[in-house]
Amino acid sequence: MTKTPALFVGHGAPMNAIEDNAFSRKWRELGQTLPRPQSILCISGHWVEHCVAITASDRPETVHDFYGFPPEYYRLRYASPGDRALARRAAELLAVPVRFDAARGLDHGTWSVLMQMYPEADIPVVQLGLDADRPLAEHHEIATRLAPLRDEGVMVMGSGNIVHNLSMFQLGRDAPADWAQRFDERVREWIASGDVEALADPGRLGRDAQLAVPTAEHYVPLLYAMAVRRDDDALSFFNEAVTSTVSMTSFLLQ
Repeated sequence: MTKTPALFVGHGAPMNAIEDNAFSRKWRELGQTLPRPQSILCISGHWVEHCVAITASDRPETVHDFYGFPPEYYRLRYASPGDRALARRAAELLAVPVRFDAARGLDHGTWSVLMQMYPEADIPVVQLGLDADRPLAEHHEIATRLAPLRDEGVMVMGSGNIVHNLSMFQLGRDAPADWAQRFDERVREWIASGDVEALADPGRLGRDAQLAVPTAEHYVPLLYAMAVRRDDDALSFFNEAVTSTVSMTSFLLQ
């Protein structure tokens, strides 16, 4: 079996799950052109615990982890099957204590993207919860252990946002904040060069980093995608855009 692509997706707002826009069109294109995975392991910025956790349900629920949206968004369902065998395999590879969570479903960091990529919801999906107590470098280190999954038909997908500051987001403003644009561009340079040390220490960018990553959960998923990168991977960026204070910049490894 050839290696399965891996990617990091800037997921943005829940409306991308059903809207036809530049971001969702690219997600649909990826679903139509990439080799079809057997299963998907998603690391979303919307599931944070004080341990490593993993979904362990045969039919994970659709979690509506947002508020203030029209009623139709709370009726959306992504009824993909789970994959307990993949959950066990991921836990085995990680080689750290893992909590299997049969009650946890898929949050919108996962299903809003997959609803566009694979609308039939017929590919098994497992979601990995982020351990808030681990430093960024340790997230990357344990994530490297997931690399064999790419030889087993599993698509590893990080879902977050390189820049994610909702407290400063200006609705209706498409132009990026200066600091958000600078941070996004610098992180893209680090990704392109494979500078994992820099990626695991964004604080070196000072005030720009403080504003771009006020909390780490949306940034960390990109480290998981980078952790399974291989020397022979072709790297390509897509959805390169910063709107106000949120970056949709994404990348594909194949």
